[in-house]
Amino acid sequence: MYTLLLAIIYLVFISLGLPDSLLGSAWPTMRVAFDMPLSSAGIISMIIAGGTICSSLASERLIRRFTTRWVTVISVFLTAIALSGFSLATRFWMLCLWAIPYGLGAGCIDSAMNNYVALHYRSRHMSWLHCFWGVGTIISPYIMSWCITHTRWNDGYQAVSFLQFGIAAVLLLTLPIWKIHAEGGSESSGEAPLGVRGALKIQGAPPCSRASLPTAPGKPPPCSGPAAIWWVPGAWPRTGPQPAGRSFSSASRRDGLPPVSSLTVWATAG
Repeated sequence: MYTLLLAIIYLVFISLGLPDSLLGSAWPTMRVAFDMPLSSAGIISMIIAGGTICSSLASERLIRRFTTRWVTVISVFLTAIALSGFSLATRFWMLCLWAIPYGLGAGCIDSAMNNYVALHYRSRHMSWLHCFWGVGTIISPYIMSWCITHTRWNDGYQAVSFLQFGIAAVLLLTLPIWKIHAEGGSESSGEAPLGVRGALKIQGAPPCSRASLPTAPGKPPPCSGPAAIWWVPGAWPRTGPQPAGRSFSSASRRDGLPPVSSLTVWATAG
């Protein structure tokens, strides 16, 4: 069951990657149908990104209230419905409208799965998790290019939405498997959510957050050294630096500390 659940989680991250490369591969054709410039794809992308940010910030409270499995199932269904809406859109504003649920669903999936794997699995599984996201981003452009060549771009979105509905159905049928891990950590902690402000008060968090910002040419990043820092939505412990190659939230679980924040730093030896 442990391995089966891990395979399902990997499948979820494939579903997360599937829609991410659709817009870029389809927009040169789509823009002609909507009579829009190439640059207007940025509007849709920013709406999706905004929804992802909002749902990621709210994920801690959602996970505590509904648990990871239900947040994941609902989010996959939400992205599937949004992709189906993309395939039926006849105006540009419709694409912008359907981009909202797509962004909200994607953010919740990302946050919930990163947090869950950090809490219950080893660090190498986190790396494989994001490899499977890449698998999804590779598959969808092939689907879209085939549809553009043989039918139309709408069918590409429709095909990926069917895949998403299928993955959501698999999640729904396998809900009992998620019980192999005790409902603990950030899902059942009695403490109030730490929130973004609380997370930024953790020692080392501000310089690491600045590491993701662009720096001037010739200047080193604000958080440099032998460790590569990677931000993922999840759960932080109230601890100091951890050995490279360990998730902070995973380390907190092993050390008996509560993972109580909305962000996780992932460090690997560089």
